[in-house]
Amino acid sequence: GDHRDLHKEYRRQRQMCIRDRFNIFQIIIGFIGLILIAVPFSDNFKIINYRFVIYGILCQIVLAVILLKIPFVISFFEILGNGVVVLQEATVEGANFVFGYPPSEDAGPYRSLLETFAFGVLPYIIVMACISAILWYWGILPFIVNLISKACQKLFNIGGPVGLGAAANIFIGQVEAPLLIRPYVSKLSNKELLILMTAGMATVAGSVMVALISILETSFGDENLIQHFITASILSVPAAIMYANIMIPSNSITDFNENKVPKVYKSTMDAVTRGTSDGASIAVSVGTILIAVIALVYIVNAILGSISYQFGFELSIEIILGYLFAPIAWLMGIPWDEAIIAGELLGIKTTLNEFVAYPGLAALDNGELSDKSKLITFYGLCGFANLSSVGILISGITAMAPERKDDLINVSFKALIGATLASCMTGLVVGIFI
Repeated sequence: GDHRDLHKEYRRQRQMCIRDRFNIFQIIIGFIGLILIAVPFSDNFKIINYRFVIYGILCQIVLAVILLKIPFVISFFEILGNGVVVLQEATVEGANFVFGYPPSEDAGPYRSLLETFAFGVLPYIIVMACISAILWYWGILPFIVNLISKACQKLFNIGGPVGLGAAANIFIGQVEAPLLIRPYVSKLSNKELLILMTAGMATVAGSVMVALISILETSFGDENLIQHFITASILSVPAAIMYANIMIPSNSITDFNENKVPKVYKSTMDAVTRGTSDGASIAVSVGTILIAVIALVYIVNAILGSISYQFGFELSIEIILGYLFAPIAWLMGIPWDEAIIAGELLGIKTTLNEFVAYPGLAALDNGELSDKSKLITFYGLCGFANLSSVGILISGITAMAPERKDDLINVSFKALIGATLASCMTGLVVGIFI
């Protein structure tokens, strides 16, 4: 009996060793594969500075260790998590005053408006945008952004304006971040415009984080989602700059010609009013885009379904995207038997947006994705990299520098590819530490 037990233990240990070796192999292939995907989109792959590629990956790994493994940082995120709960309760209080009435006790047709997405989720964007504006005026967010910006400037040899604009995306929106460097937008090179757009689409603004947390918190249980969202955005900035360096490998640098960056807000009250107004615009934009894209998906799926039914099989946008993005999901470190499900969500996020993909992730039945694969997918979905964001960015930045419209259009597709890969690279790096 002892001999059989020893033999079973030996086989178990051997299987674990083989699995660990395969995981290491998959991670190495993942890093190589996610870099190689970007190379064909390069303007001149012969002059790519691979030192910046190595810096980007190492920077992500170091940041992941700091943000996910150092105890006092974890404790700080726990405090932030408690703050998010207070923020959610405060938002519900305000929204309830304006929109709400108590839900009926029975299953009647009259329910509280706060149970709907429009009135129960979108108000978080308005409140968080207001708070972000206040923290920006008070100098708290600029201090953090400047630290990250200076690190990016040193590591990747980029100028101050684009470094500031890229780093600011961690906390403010993809259109609001370029406003910080508005006087310099017209002077930026195509590579710097690419960095600005890629970083904007590879991150999720603070105003949107709390809304997404409200969607995901029941699915992820005890996970500190604010920690994961902030970690995802911070890690994706060096990855976005790295991919921009691959796609346009030039050395052009635009730097500040003055000591101070222009102020965004004139006073705390100005921050409150403008932040609230900006948040309302974002909330309305998110709501209207969701109405349109979900309707379009339904129409396309109805057409695909009727055609495929004639041939005896089922076809939909989700199925197509699942197979297209499954190899990328595998490169992120997700096992192949789960890669199609994760790939489907990645495809939905890229073609539609994260507000469609994240509820899909939250709605997965237990066992469809392992906890590790679920968290890796969470990081891969964290970003504004989708087709509608391309249009939003082009129109938003064009309003600041109309003469750069053609340049923005020229680099927009590269930005979408780079931002998508940056989020996937972040998922791969974080997967190492899960």
